[in-house]
Amino acid sequence: IPGVSQVALRIRPMSAAELAEGARPIAHRVDEQVVVLRDPMEDPDDILRASRSREKSYVFDVAFDSSATQETVYRATTRGLVAGVISGHNATVFTYGPTGCGKTYTMLGTDGEPGVCARTLGELFQAIEDASGDTEYEVSTSYLEIYNEMIRDLLNPSLGCLQLREDAGGTVQVAGITKISAISAEEVSQRAPMGHGGGPANPPLPGAARLPQVLQVLARGNRQRTQEPTAANCASSRSHAVLQVTVRQRRRGGGLRRGRLFMIDLAGSERAAQTQNRGQRMKEGAHINRSLLALGNCIKALSHRASTKYINYRDSKLTRLLKDSLGGNNHTVMIAHISPASTAFEESRSTLAYAHRAKSIRAT
Repeated sequence: IPGVSQVALRIRPMSAAELAEGARPIAHRVDEQVVVLRDPMEDPDDILRASRSREKSYVFDVAFDSSATQETVYRATTRGLVAGVISGHNATVFTYGPTGCGKTYTMLGTDGEPGVCARTLGELFQAIEDASGDTEYEVSTSYLEIYNEMIRDLLNPSLGCLQLREDAGGTVQVAGITKISAISAEEVSQRAPMGHGGGPANPPLPGAARLPQVLQVLARGNRQRTQEPTAANCASSRSHAVLQVTVRQRRRGGGLRRGRLFMIDLAGSERAAQTQNRGQRMKEGAHINRSLLALGNCIKALSHRASTKYINYRDSKLTRLLKDSLGGNNHTVMIAHISPASTAFEESRSTLAYAHRAKSIRAT
């Protein structure tokens, strides 16, 4: 339904490192929508606070525990966006949360367990193939990162820092970005994604035999992404990665429709104390938090409780790029990620609060 936001919450399994340091699970999925977070620091024997609950519950559109599969997450969050994008609507999918909580896994996945990007592109091309013959489609994709408020083309990093521009219609574009086009089935890869054992992934993706070659380019582009070791993750993504898919539809004797889908793997939202960052890592974290704050402010301004009509999209490159895909006749999906470990309590609490605020978006 265009104009309505959806917020999902995914709890990853406990890691070996968390178990080794004695962490215990404090985040639990109660049912399909409710997640409960327990404060590990509160003393159960504190009589003065005995009447206060040590648990706080958060309600989302859908909640997933560590047993949820990639297919389950995709079907419940992103699959419904494909038809809207083909018919001319804009949509945005975020993965949000601290470093090491599974954002990149949800978005990109593995060969055996493809993520949201691969499954969405497969569904998109299958839907185009199944469409009536009197309609022509052109699909183009671009892949970029926003690092320290600079835009870099992940498909061609040698282009350097790119600039945002508004076209004649007021749409924000990245000037000079590399675009991969696929106009017909002949320009689409015939090779299905491979599983861990070398055979086709099981179960097969929708339209798997028609997945665009851009998937292979996507994996190569992700290897170009800025990653640095921090105390929270040895391969922490220090940038926001943005995959943009544009679908142009032209009916014979009719007009042109254009829909855009952004699939965004946001940089980690953890505190500097959690990553023990210094120097350049600290500067990166400041830029990351500034852009996530700007995104949160735009979300707050777009909410149905907002008292102002001014939306401050220009506070960051990320929000300016997403101007046409957050408000208006669009669909926004946020998949927030947390660790269930007691050692990650502060990060989990702030992530749950941020994601809960995103539930109040009511675009018009």
